[in-house]
Amino acid sequence: VQLQASGGGLVQTGGSLRLSCAASGSTFSNYYMGWFRQAPGKEREFVAAIRWNGGSTYYADSVKGRFTISRDNAKNTVYLQMNSLKPGDTATYYCAAASNPVRVTSLGEYAYWGQGTLVTVSS
Repeated sequence: VQLQASGGGLVQTGGSLRLSCAASGSTFSNYYMGWFRQAPGKEREFVAAIRWNGGSTYYADSVKGRFTISRDNAKNTVYLQMNSLKPGDTATYYCAAASNPVRVTSLGEYAYWGQGTLVTVSS
């Protein structure tokens, strides 16, 4: 499956952005979808994930209550709505797909990755 992330940009503290990740090349609804992020000089970290049919969602503690992951299987797209953004959210955000992850928070469970989209939150 090929993944294309978009929607990043520059936003002020407290602002919002919505990231999108369009999938192609395989049956989208067969995959868990995740969002990860990597800040400069730091390791890539889990942000959020969503089950095949959207029935279950998972969040890192740092974004819980501010970010919402969703998916539209008819459009082969997963979204990340980010509200109340903070400078600490500044990072390149990556979408990823996993077939049947044991641990949805683990990078190693995701076989397919998008190219990343940069989010910059100014103070």
